[in-house]
Amino acid sequence: MRNLLTLIAHADKSVVAALVRTVFAQPNLAAAHQQLAEIARGMQSRWPAAADLLRAAEYDVLACMTFPEEHWTRIYSTNVLERLNREVKRRTDVVQVFPTDGSVVRLVAAVLLEIADELAIERHYFSQASLLRLVDPAVAAVWQAPRLAPVR
Repeated sequence: MRNLLTLIAHADKSVVAALVRTVFAQPNLAAAHQQLAEIARGMQSRWPAAADLLRAAEYDVLACMTFPEEHWTRIYSTNVLERLNREVKRRTDVVQVFPTDGSVVRLVAAVLLEIADELAIERHYFSQASLLRLVDPAVAAVWQAPRLAPVR
């Protein structure tokens, strides 16, 4: 979304962002692909570079929809990763100067292990049932690996 909005004039960013959000409101992957294609078609005349970028990134943008539906709200954004990075930064800022590279690695590893334990034991980010759907052969047969957009 950020890369797309850099190609849009400031006055039009809210309109384009609202249009793109309709893609994620679709009930399934096929409907999302169709909605994305229609939005790109509509954007072509006014914002051709943005429309091309949207088409090129289609499979990357919709990769979260190849997972079970109950996972979509958890994986379509990078909020979890950003929160993890903020926590590591907060804990390393306390020390400020590390005596060796190994001490940095030990502190960051301890923070990551602590957060992993918390997520595994106290707060389940995904339910056990929804994770089992990922490894069930019937579900795995339907799942399609997303195609990545070309790197520019």
